[in-house]
Amino acid sequence: MDAFNAVFTPDNLNYIMRGFWMTVRVAFFSILFSIVIGTALGIIRSYGNFVLRKLAGFYIELFRNTPNLLWVFVCFIAAPFPTAFGRACFAYVLFTSAMMAEIVRGGLNAIPKGQFEAASSQGFTLAGALWYIVIPQCFRRIIPTMMSQIVTVIKDTSFLAQVAIGELLFNTKDLMAKLPVYTGHALTFPEVALLFAFAMLLYFILCFTLSCTARYIQKRNNTATNQRAEG
Repeated sequence: MDAFNAVFTPDNLNYIMRGFWMTVRVAFFSILFSIVIGTALGIIRSYGNFVLRKLAGFYIELFRNTPNLLWVFVCFIAAPFPTAFGRACFAYVLFTSAMMAEIVRGGLNAIPKGQFEAASSQGFTLAGALWYIVIPQCFRRIIPTMMSQIVTVIKDTSFLAQVAIGELLFNTKDLMAKLPVYTGHALTFPEVALLFAFAMLLYFILCFTLSCTARYIQKRNNTATNQRAEG
């Protein structure tokens, strides 16, 4: 109880939650832009002309085969953004867009070619067929894989601790370094364990909630598909 009271003061909790909010913000904006860019890249690699396919393929292979942490360092030093938050988001968008592109491309490849023929017979252009018919089906298929990648992005925001950006893990470690100054004694093992356990709990709640949401959406989609098949 003494360790709990020493660690979880209002100021300490506020500091940790500020880091958690930074984690959520970086993950949210990174995922949002990565889905948009990754979808565009996946479409280009599947249906673009030769030059565009090769350019998209080069981008995807470059980032898929290099570490995410490397791009965090590169963008923190060289990205043309005035804030650490902007540089952090840019690093994750660069990397995650390539992952999303391959997920989208896999979903597009799973759509029967007859869908395009049926759309063409109804007067749809390629763009119209993609927007109204193919992409909605694609996203229903790739939800589990995409949600897995989203959870990975959230966990990988912990890399930002390496460049002193105040996300959840960095603020937790920083608090461990500062607490001995505030309390006048070295941290005990229970205090360290409580701090790490609390950070782990926050990561778990966020990621587990998303995983449950993905399973629910997938189950609902499967139920709707079965009902249409039976009908």
